Amino acid sequence: MADEAATLNFGAVLARVIQPNLTIYLHGDLGAGKTTLVRGLLQAVGHIGKVKSPTYTLVEPYVISGYNFYHFDLYRFNDDEEWEAAGFRDYFNAESICLIEWPEKAQNVLPTPDLNLSFTVKTLDNFETPGRNINITAHSALGQQCLQAMKVEII
Repeated sequence: MADEAATLNFGAVLARVIQPNLTIYLHGDLGAGKTTLVRGLLQAVGHIGKVKSPTYTLVEPYVISGYNFYHFDLYRFNDDEEWEAAGFRDYFNAESICLIEWPEKAQNVLPTPDLNLSFTVKTLDNFETPGRNINITAHSALGQQCLQAMKVEII
């Protein structure tokens, strides 16, 4: 991904292949593009308005085009008991799509992801153009189905 626009466009590609009952982990340093990708995805499915990182609320729900989206940002997450007390486990169901930034902070309570997206930021080393790389791996049949569909979308 060369820049923010490319990351937004990739979010739109992802939006065309997602389906309910999907859990997506978003790994990467601060500023790597995780929230930008979520914004591109949500806008592509029809969300109008701001998409902010739910750093303080931990989750931001969206109902768009008949889909229940839950955008988690677990950067400030500290306690597994907090997960249970907030009822977050109930968000992971057959009608929802869960997008989770900083999943490593809640690895003991989160379900296995269907898709794992790892963001890295390229620097100017070796005269390369700066930008973002996204490595995608599938961990379920549903994730594999989405990954295959993404390959078709990109071609």
